[in-house]
Amino acid sequence: MSSRLFAGSALSAVLAAFAAPASAQSMPETPAAIEAAVSPDSEEVVVTGSLFRRTNSETPSPVSVLTADTLAKAGITTAADAIRSVSADSGGSIGVGFQSGFSAGGVAVSLRGLGVSSTLVLVDGLRSTNFPINDDGHNAYVDLNSIPFSLIDRVEVLKDGASATYGADAIGGVVNLILKKQFVGVAGTVEGGVSSRGDAGRQRANLTVGYGDYAEKGFNIYLNGEFQQDGRVSNHSRGFPYNNRDLTSIGGNDQNAADNSLTQATPNAVVVRTTQSDLNNPLSGGTTLFNQNYTTLNLADCARGTYTQTGSGPNGIGCKHNIEDEYFQLAPLQRKYSINGRVSVRLSDNIEGYITGSYSNSYVSILNAPRALRNTQPYGGAPNLASSNPGIVLPVYICSAGVNCATAANRQLNPNNPYAAAFANDPANGAARIYYLFGDIKAGSDRTNEVYRFASGLHGTIGNDWTWKVDGVYARDNLKIVQHGFLNVANTLSAINTGAYNFVNPSLNTQDVRDFISPDKTTPSHSQMYSLDAAITKQLFELPGGPLMLAVGGQVRRESLVNNNQNEALDTWTLTTSSAFGKHTVSAGYFEIQAPVLSTLELNGSGRYDHYSEGYGRFSPKIGVKFTPIRQVALRGTYSQGFRAPTFAESGPRSQYAGFVTTTPPGNFCAAHGGSATATNTCVNGGNPYNFAYSVGRGFVGNPDLKPETSRSFTGGIILEPTSWFSATVDYYNVKKKNLIANGPLAGDAIAAYYKQSNLAAATAAVAAIGPGYSVNTIDSIDPAFPNALPRLLIINAPFVNVNYDKTSGLDFSATARVPLGNGVRFTSKVEATYIIQYDRHTAQGVQKYAGTMGPYDLSSGNGTPDWRGNWQNTIEAGKFSLTATAYYVGKIKAVATDQGNLSRSCSASLYKSSQAGVPEDRFCYVKRFINVDLNATVAVNDHFSIFGNVGNLFDARAPIAPASYASSPNYLTTWHYAGLIGRTFRAGANFSF
Repeated sequence: MSSRLFAGSALSAVLAAFAAPASAQSMPETPAAIEAAVSPDSEEVVVTGSLFRRTNSETPSPVSVLTADTLAKAGITTAADAIRSVSADSGGSIGVGFQSGFSAGGVAVSLRGLGVSSTLVLVDGLRSTNFPINDDGHNAYVDLNSIPFSLIDRVEVLKDGASATYGADAIGGVVNLILKKQFVGVAGTVEGGVSSRGDAGRQRANLTVGYGDYAEKGFNIYLNGEFQQDGRVSNHSRGFPYNNRDLTSIGGNDQNAADNSLTQATPNAVVVRTTQSDLNNPLSGGTTLFNQNYTTLNLADCARGTYTQTGSGPNGIGCKHNIEDEYFQLAPLQRKYSINGRVSVRLSDNIEGYITGSYSNSYVSILNAPRALRNTQPYGGAPNLASSNPGIVLPVYICSAGVNCATAANRQLNPNNPYAAAFANDPANGAARIYYLFGDIKAGSDRTNEVYRFASGLHGTIGNDWTWKVDGVYARDNLKIVQHGFLNVANTLSAINTGAYNFVNPSLNTQDVRDFISPDKTTPSHSQMYSLDAAITKQLFELPGGPLMLAVGGQVRRESLVNNNQNEALDTWTLTTSSAFGKHTVSAGYFEIQAPVLSTLELNGSGRYDHYSEGYGRFSPKIGVKFTPIRQVALRGTYSQGFRAPTFAESGPRSQYAGFVTTTPPGNFCAAHGGSATATNTCVNGGNPYNFAYSVGRGFVGNPDLKPETSRSFTGGIILEPTSWFSATVDYYNVKKKNLIANGPLAGDAIAAYYKQSNLAAATAAVAAIGPGYSVNTIDSIDPAFPNALPRLLIINAPFVNVNYDKTSGLDFSATARVPLGNGVRFTSKVEATYIIQYDRHTAQGVQKYAGTMGPYDLSSGNGTPDWRGNWQNTIEAGKFSLTATAYYVGKIKAVATDQGNLSRSCSASLYKSSQAGVPEDRFCYVKRFINVDLNATVAVNDHFSIFGNVGNLFDARAPIAPASYASSPNYLTTWHYAGLIGRTFRAGANFSF
């Protein structure tokens, strides 16, 4: 493994830096490591996945621990970065750089690659409410941006199923963020930073004030506040290849039609003469073009130069554009702050109580490309609202009323229509079909997520062998999305008919006109949860290894979701119509037995029954064993069953969504639209935008008859501590998840079936033949250059169903060496890695193999499932000085996805293939491995003040090129390679405490 994980620059980098970090990575699960990290004073703790307090924090389940100290030494400053640094976080994870999907602005973890809905996130062992918008339109998760980072005492990551303890959603594992219980004094942090390119500025500060010695006075109260802001990073600032779809210079394809095609919408309007059947309706443009001579309305404003297009199709001169370079951003503006407090009280010698409250505000400002004037109708809207089929036009006459302009007393020839004067007496044949992006109207969204969370509880003992607890939680997540730049249908048509909008010189438009055409759309949504938990434990009797313990408990929780439709009136082009609604009550009872049968053998058994008010229930059992034949060696293993309940988006009868995935038309379609096809049916595009990669939508409606997903999982591992200074673990996991709730599992097959046909009737029938619920919903406008060719598929209908099953297995490795070097100098080296042996989806059509590929491509930004993830941290501590370096590794990823209609994993099935002659088939078949190194140094000036500095991505490693990534992320993967997009960063700050 080491030859792969630490090859090349990462190894030399870390050694050159002596390096370092006591990183944010998981601590190895060993007697020395975890006990030192979790309970340095040998106090009893409750380890995630168990109901019992224990001094030995090693349970039969594999648990990784990230402490506040190691997080600080690694330079990690957010809960999201801390959790997602764990190597078990895999495919489906949502990073901060993902800006275009349902979850734009949210961050989530996906343990074992089983999806964010199969990873349970807890705060102090208790649930919180979910983000109000579902990832991929149906997966529920807790937004990690809402967690107060400066209060984290430690993070425990349980890497096996835990439904027997926590109920639904813990199939892949559990993340438990444990916050500080008491604090006395004043402490805080201030920090500032910037990237080496002068952007990505960071400002961070936190302050905690606490009073009351709990041990002596029996109470403690503290108040905490924190703030962090991270600046934007544009695609333009990082240059090629992250800002351009034209990869011909490196052997790829030119998929930037904005610098060579007159029918590709750009901020310079292009028109061609056609007919208009209803002079009051710009949407009534005809299919007939009188010639192929296209006109650019403003050639004087071509900042990037011009091009000339000739041939059998469009002819004319256009302005060159690169939309990704002009408008896209790698990182949005992010700002978050929170206020948190806790009161802890000892009510008597055997009863303790607490109350916590928190408010977090996470703001993300995203910029997108301008909106195009030619669009399909809003999803669910009438087909006659489409501005793309056959194409919106500018009329010959305009007037103040915007109706009956051809005969109005105040009519004027349309200054935006260059054919108006010549056809003043024949306006039906002088309309101008227009291709245009509203470059003068800001496009993007502002997303504000507010989370309120309150928890309180009473914990106590009865005698020497009973403990009990009662905890209540209320949490509410309010999300407000303000969308900018989307075009109001009626107002846009009015502005065209009145001539209010200047297409010739958009810089002359007033802000009032722009706001009229594109009013901001504000949509509030929220989720809410009430929960009451109670449990009691009892020492039954002594066994050779210790007391036999029994715990029983119950939970009642009420959950609800209101995810409002942003385009409920269907009055806005291209704005999502997704929505989800639901509420239910969950009642549960559970138990756990801990049996130290011998001093060398511990058994653990637990079970839980959950009943949902929708009418279904599920029992989840778990057993575990830990065997320690000698002090230096321990063996452990678990077997569990679990489940994931359908989310409100999946099962709510009022829920619906249209999801999108990038598709490249095959060669036969390309040939029908002016290109040509290779022997492998790959498209040689020929410059027609119809042949480029584009987004296909799938429409879904909630299915109340869905059943829960179910799972079985087992783990087996070994813990080694041959010396007092070295420890290591190896754990094997194997999970099977069945009754998968799939949104159109045959969508890829349906899309492929459509494109195998040459006419619309046959293509529609081919999609319907895929199975019940599959049908063609919306097609694109007719290709004006090839009006008899099959049009592009824009949206298909597909069902939510329980179908198929997943099997995933792999190995987790960790090791720690703590070596005293003398004279107060200590060296610590830690390594953690996960290798995915298999991640297979078994379907009726065959086995889709995802490990090491871009699959599952439809899941969370299509960033794939790397088979290797790991990190290596090294720390040198000498007195008041600490130097830490961390190397992060992501293995190479094959650019195939077997969930896209082709089960092959060969390079011939690559999602991106070059059409250039002589380019090897494997040229873009792999996304290369990625290694980056962070360096962090801390100096304790005195007992109350320390300073620190951090260099992120020390060697300025660049993100590997990934042309097969989603259209929203040109040529890179946000989930795994974000540090390589931002580049080298510098941060410095100070900590103080009194």
